[in-house]
Amino acid sequence: MIDVMVVDDDFRVAEINAKYVGKVPGFRVAARAHSAAQALATVERGTIDLVLLDHYLPDRTGLELVHHMREQGHGTDVIMITAAGDVATVQRAMRLGALHYLVKPFTFAALRTRLDSYAALRRTVERVGGRGIAGQEQVDRIFGALRTTPAPASPACPAATRNRPPT
Repeated sequence: MIDVMVVDDDFRVAEINAKYVGKVPGFRVAARAHSAAQALATVERGTIDLVLLDHYLPDRTGLELVHHMREQGHGTDVIMITAAGDVATVQRAMRLGALHYLVKPFTFAALRTRLDSYAALRRTVERVGGRGIAGQEQVDRIFGALRTTPAPASPACPAATRNRPPT
């Protein structure tokens, strides 16, 4: 089972995202957080495999949180789920190691596609990781596990469509 933390300052959006995660076999919501401080405290307990992370949080941005997590040595996987669609934020998320970036509003199918590719990545890494050293074919398989086919981007819920100015 993959333990997920949903991080969003909007309680309604966090609940919607958590319900979506609960519909995907192999995933469970192990925690919810509504601020970067809450999310960091949960990550530090070491029980979370994947963080679904909003960028706009009340105490710092999601990317500032990821940067801090990496500085502290936390390798917890991150998928950004945010209304922040500016290219600079997307690029910074990539550089900090976000595995996917999903722009609000999105559909359940879009999130499920990303979660399924994340599960495939974990399975691939586990299979390849048992050998200790990966050749190019294994590396290509690992990176290929993250590829997704775009899903429809129609809104899932009006609450998930809010736009905030970039920070």
